[in-house]
Amino acid sequence: QVQLVEFGGGLAQAGGSLRLSCAASGSIFSIKTSNTMGWYRQAPGKERELVADISSGGSTNYADSVKGRFTVSRDNAKNTVYLQMNSLKPEDTAVYYCNARITVLSISRDYWGQGTQVTVSS
Repeated sequence: QVQLVEFGGGLAQAGGSLRLSCAASGSIFSIKTSNTMGWYRQAPGKERELVADISSGGSTNYADSVKGRFTVSRDNAKNTVYLQMNSLKPEDTAVYYCNARITVLSISRDYWGQGTQVTVSS
């Protein structure tokens, strides 16, 4: 099965930057599949929300709250997705979860990383 390992969480000041990375592994990548990798976050007392994702073809989606500040990218050769977070705000504080969605014959399955804490101080 697919495993996702996240790196790069930590503490930043408002206006600062952090970069998250998530490496995917698993034999499923030895066959042709359609996949989307991205990031969700969950703040204390709030629901988990999509932050950004990127398809295997390079199409991206962003939450309105992070547009213009965050950039999602991927390295297909390394099966790795990144989230560059700039102009951080205290409201970005959350646990960030890497997500991989793999679609085969129109059936999609989700895989999740372990989560990494991002804390932004004012």
